[in-house]
Amino acid sequence: MKTLTIRNVPDDLHEALQRERSRRGSSLNQTVVDLLRQRLGVGMTRSNGLGMLAGGWTDEEFARFCEAVEPFERIDEDLWR
Repeated sequence: MKTLTIRNVPDDLHEALQRERSRRGSSLNQTVVDLLRQRLGVGMTRSNGLGMLAGGWTDEEFARFCEAVEPFERIDEDLWR
């Protein structure tokens, strides 16, 4: 493992990191490593965060959705004449 030193960290960023460290209940070092991994998508699937916001569907739910919207995929030829 490598060691990284970060200099000139702005006060507001340092305070935000300390709050996050407290929230997670881990060391500052571990918090920074975890945040870097998360943001850079290293060792995990990169996410835009929408999954946490919107949730996800099971295969069955997705199939039901596709079935429900299928009529909207059909073109009504009479409307285009």
